[in-house]
Amino acid sequence: MKFATRLLHNGNEICPRTGAASIPMYLASTYHQFDLDQPGRYDYARSGNPTREALEKTIAALEGGSHGFAFSSGMSAVSTVLLLFSNGDHLVASQDLYGGTYRVMAEVLPRLGITVDFVDTTDLNRVEAAIRPNTKGIYIETPSNPTLKVTDIAGTAEIARRHGALLIVDNTFLSPVYQNPLLLGADIVIHSATKFIGGHSDVVAGLVAVKDPTLAERIGFLQNAIGAVLGVQDAWLVLRGIKTLKTRMDTATRSAETIAQALANHPEVHRVYYTGLPSHPGHRLQCQQSSGHGAVLSFDVGSGERAREVLSRVRLPIVAVSLGAVESILSYPAKMSHAAMPQHVRERHGITDGLLRLSVGLEDVEDLLNDLEQALSVRSVSVASNR
Repeated sequence: MKFATRLLHNGNEICPRTGAASIPMYLASTYHQFDLDQPGRYDYARSGNPTREALEKTIAALEGGSHGFAFSSGMSAVSTVLLLFSNGDHLVASQDLYGGTYRVMAEVLPRLGITVDFVDTTDLNRVEAAIRPNTKGIYIETPSNPTLKVTDIAGTAEIARRHGALLIVDNTFLSPVYQNPLLLGADIVIHSATKFIGGHSDVVAGLVAVKDPTLAERIGFLQNAIGAVLGVQDAWLVLRGIKTLKTRMDTATRSAETIAQALANHPEVHRVYYTGLPSHPGHRLQCQQSSGHGAVLSFDVGSGERAREVLSRVRLPIVAVSLGAVESILSYPAKMSHAAMPQHVRERHGITDGLLRLSVGLEDVEDLLNDLEQALSVRSVSVASNR
């Protein structure tokens, strides 16, 4: 079956008990046990819930994994996965990560005796050079947030295998529509389902998929022990969002490609980061390991002052954190998604004060282009008025 069909027909779309075309919300915290010696599938909702289980099976099926897990947020998914590692372990991670992930790795893991080296994972030689005898994991975002650097997933997976390390891939930007890291050799794939998978700015959720049953048992233990599970209503909302995932991604991606090309030729834009542009350093690799370029792009307008001017003038995109929604979202990484990063670290990785990140939604692309044009033209308008 093609992916669009699998979104709707993956074995988790119909209630097995009633035949309902929508999995019901099981709003129960506990379950009666009819036989103490043969307990039922469910006993306490932290350990299992039929609605959440349907979502977990769905993400496993869509990513080509054996098991899936639904968490209360993207960061609870990331943090729980990182607790697979122990005191004395070492990790290699992408330099330009989402700010929340960077914060956990830079400020929380060291307290547990887990060390992390941040390297340019687009260069496999640097990944290899960062490996130590105690390296237990490699963590990458590809494309990265917010400068969309592309890491070779299969190549990194080969390095991880040779050194007995786990490869963890954050697949939030592309979703399983365009990229399946498990099929390229990754061990664990993570999504902030708040973004494209949920898709409507109405839920906070995280998803994890793995291919190895033994590894799944370890993550399942941590999920149950820590308890950062996704609520029933949120699980139902994510299941509903998944049904339109490909349609939303395809439409938004086509618009993002058009907007990226326009911004690349705009005199007020210094640089555009979008893997769909042939000029992007990772364009060819992205085309090889993924089937699309996604709906997120970033562009640099030169300074914090200019960025604030643009943010104050746009009318269609909401100015907010997050991404992946039906409405376009324009964000300011230096003060939003990457505020947890020290300024010198941000700037070293290209996250300047002039950088804006645009998550393209489902508005008409001509309307978005016109709105961005008028917002970017503020300088010429000011000059004209002074004359």
